[in-house]
Amino acid sequence: MDPGDWRISVAPMMDWTDRHCRYFHRLLSPRARLYTEMVTSAALVRGKQLRLLEHSQQEHPLALQLGGSDPHELAQAARLGAEAGYDEINFNVGCPSDRVQSGRFGACLMREPALVGDCVKAMRDAVSVPVTVKCRIGVDDQDDYAGLQHFTEIMLAAGVEVLMVHARKAWLQGLSPKENREIPPLDYERVYRLKREFPQLIVVINGGITTVEQVRAHLIRLDGVMLGRAAYHDPYLLAQVEAALYGEPLPQRDDVLRHMRPYIEAELVRGTALKHISRHLLGLYQGEPGARAFRRTISEGAHLPGAGWGLLEQALAPCSVTA
Repeated sequence: MDPGDWRISVAPMMDWTDRHCRYFHRLLSPRARLYTEMVTSAALVRGKQLRLLEHSQQEHPLALQLGGSDPHELAQAARLGAEAGYDEINFNVGCPSDRVQSGRFGACLMREPALVGDCVKAMRDAVSVPVTVKCRIGVDDQDDYAGLQHFTEIMLAAGVEVLMVHARKAWLQGLSPKENREIPPLDYERVYRLKREFPQLIVVINGGITTVEQVRAHLIRLDGVMLGRAAYHDPYLLAQVEAALYGEPLPQRDDVLRHMRPYIEAELVRGTALKHISRHLLGLYQGEPGARAFRRTISEGAHLPGAGWGLLEQALAPCSVTA
């Protein structure tokens, strides 16, 4: 893949984009940039939880998303990520959860752009892979373009070349993380303006994008589109976007699922329970005949002792009949 191709990516999502999910998404889209769940620098450096860096070679191009606010610690964590083989280190300046705020990282850091710049510079000095930033358009009452403009100027000064912007502001008080993904209004025009005024910056947009047509429309004005919940709940959208952007033939859903078999069987041998993998597959037939039976069969059976590939073949039967 062209390392300068940022057209399509899948957002880092806590509890969702684990290594099993990413392997599945890679089968659907050979070119999409994939991101880990956010990993805190403290977990890697102080907690020595290097298991959090586990991934398969098939997942590349793959980025490690880090959360934190200590430049020295983030530099150490970035170095561990680069040594583990990640193609990019992404810095989280967008997550609004209470847990993140209490640790002084995530979206609350948009109030401290100078600190973010110091963190980015420390990571860039520590690794040779790209260091990118994912942010919001603002936080709380910081609701004017000038705040985002100032933040971006500091990112450029720190050497950032790629900025992922969730086109909603974050309310750090009064809204849950789920509500922060839905209630603050989308403001795509603000992201477009950012690209116009900083043409040297690679700008990737995130938030509320659910169709191939929307992806195409954003790419007229921006360098890339980052899909979030839509890619998780309707993962076949990734294959459709891949086909639209790169001219690849659309894979059959059944074939994608069957290509998961060697991975699933190898993981079962390792002691991984089927439910930890199969939960990411539930949306594969979204909107198709048999989708409800597919989900029900997996949901009811994957947690049972001895559940294996046979359950997925059983789930697939009604979908294959109606195909």
